[in-house]
Amino acid sequence: MAGRATIAVFPGDGIGPEVTAEAVAVLEVVAPRHGLALELSTGTIGGAAIDATGDPLPPAELERARRADAVLLGAVGGPKWDDPGARVRPEQALLGLRKGLGLYANLRPVWTVPELIAASPLRPEILAGVDLVVVRELTGGIYFGRPSERRTTPAGREAVDTLSYTEAEIARLLHAAFALARQRRRKLASVDKANILSSSRLWREIAHEIRREYPDVAYEDVLVDAMAMHLIRRPRDFDVIATENLFGDILTDEASMLAGSMGMLPSASLAGAPLPGARCHGLYEPIHGSAPDIAGLDRANPLAAILSAATLCRYSLAAPAAADAIERAVAAVIAAGHRTADLASPGQPVVGCRAMGQRVRDAL
Repeated sequence: MAGRATIAVFPGDGIGPEVTAEAVAVLEVVAPRHGLALELSTGTIGGAAIDATGDPLPPAELERARRADAVLLGAVGGPKWDDPGARVRPEQALLGLRKGLGLYANLRPVWTVPELIAASPLRPEILAGVDLVVVRELTGGIYFGRPSERRTTPAGREAVDTLSYTEAEIARLLHAAFALARQRRRKLASVDKANILSSSRLWREIAHEIRREYPDVAYEDVLVDAMAMHLIRRPRDFDVIATENLFGDILTDEASMLAGSMGMLPSASLAGAPLPGARCHGLYEPIHGSAPDIAGLDRANPLAAILSAATLCRYSLAAPAAADAIERAVAAVIAAGHRTADLASPGQPVVGCRAMGQRVRDAL
């Protein structure tokens, strides 16, 4: 399917504006070749919005995201806004967008590129052939549970966070994960802590009910601590991994090292199941942070942001050919030996953010 679409672009903080600019430039090259007419609308969230308005997610920017067919985000945060006692923080923009747009399924693909295996701290024989996706629940769990507060008691300070999940929240995430598994190698691992947590026992119970609707998908339960080990010892064995918010947050950062650098990995946060040929409202961003130490130095790796744009084409524009074209271009650039600093071996020549983006556009 092709046609018109509006993309809300939030460059954010740190290296966000640099990598987002390259992703947008790639979209502008690929869109007309695949019958896509894109209207780009740029807004301000995160630390930049705190500086400008005092609000990390101004109401007008949330409305911009709601009106758009998809959201492309750079990164938010940085030391300037890291005061733990601050009333507002850049990361609140992400939580607000997830809740405000109903983005409950976070897809984080992890794969190894043969030419980059040396960049990973793991042995090559462990990494060869790794190709998995973590589907993380994004709007429930301990990040959103109430109460979440600090208290002063006669015995001293204490804090409480609440881990809560409803049946509906768990079920919709698992349906999304099973739908994705059907498009891949038809294997799904559901990760929980059912030996300890009541929320995980509910998760597992519902997962066992839903698995009966997908008899063509091989299913297994894995405890989260075991999965943390398996991702390092035998990552090739996994296809789709479904899990709750906190576990997914931690496991995906661990899994990113399989690829050698966070600078290579995109993510998609969707408001529905990823179904072939269907458009789904979503937010797309690289999994890396704002890297303020290299902001403005033209040293950032734009490939995760560019691959996030490819994922946007696949799920929100229902334009898989455009997505494939971008992914092939990135693969060609890597195969040709071009490296940003985070991907380079000692002594290997490096290119900057803008030059890497240009090479991808040339490969298109």
